Amino acid sequence: MNAEERQREIVALARDTGAVEVTRLAEKLAVAKETIRRDLRVLEDHGLVRRTHGGAYPVETPGFETTLAFRATLHVPEKRRIAAAAAELLGEAETLFVDEGFTPQLITEALPRDRPLTVVTTSLATARTLAGRDNFTVLLLGGRVRGGTLATVGHWATRMLSGFVIDLAFLGANGISRLHGLTTPDPVVGEVKATAVRAARRRVFAGVHTKFGAVGFCRFAEVSDFEAIVTGTALPSSEAHRYSLLGPQVIRV
Repeated sequence: MNAEERQREIVALARDTGAVEVTRLAEKLAVAKETIRRDLRVLEDHGLVRRTHGGAYPVETPGFETTLAFRATLHVPEKRRIAAAAAELLGEAETLFVDEGFTPQLITEALPRDRPLTVVTTSLATARTLAGRDNFTVLLLGGRVRGGTLATVGHWATRMLSGFVIDLAFLGANGISRLHGLTTPDPVVGEVKATAVRAARRRVFAGVHTKFGAVGFCRFAEVSDFEAIVTGTALPSSEAHRYSLLGPQVIRV
């Protein structure tokens, strides 16, 4: 197995399992750990993985995205803390947009139940979570349902969303970068998110620390479009400060 074949195998394993470790890869592929580390550096340079201490995880690309079910298994305690902190930013908002994804779904679970709220969402999972709650009106945007994320996309969704004026949008992203803004791998998803940004008077980004510095294919917003960024304490305070200089309050929990 040459270097190119080995690197393809590493990417396939990372996408199948969600993460890979240097030690296990070295054993499985019968090469030295330093060879694996070199492979991971090459793959990171090509935007296919991001290295961690002792391993790497796959970067989502136009041809690859993790499923909602898989996202519900990663960084769950951090995501719950982020969701709770994001929900506290509700303020006087009465109408909300809630993005697709596991962290936005957790935000809806943390919303107060003692006041009327109207929630607009593309997420079937979020709509199902909220549909039975008293005081909640749920509007599920129409369109094609993406099997992996259980969220609607397409012109039906964007047309419906563009007709609203929304008090507060809770948005996620596959990557957030000071230079490239907020990005996602799929153009149709990016269009829905961009429409939500335009429709909302206030915007909050909520995402785990691994999103920062990652860059996807489709940009849908700038960092300065957001009043707040909520993430985990694993994002260094120095990096959080750099993002705050672009405008939003950065909350680390």
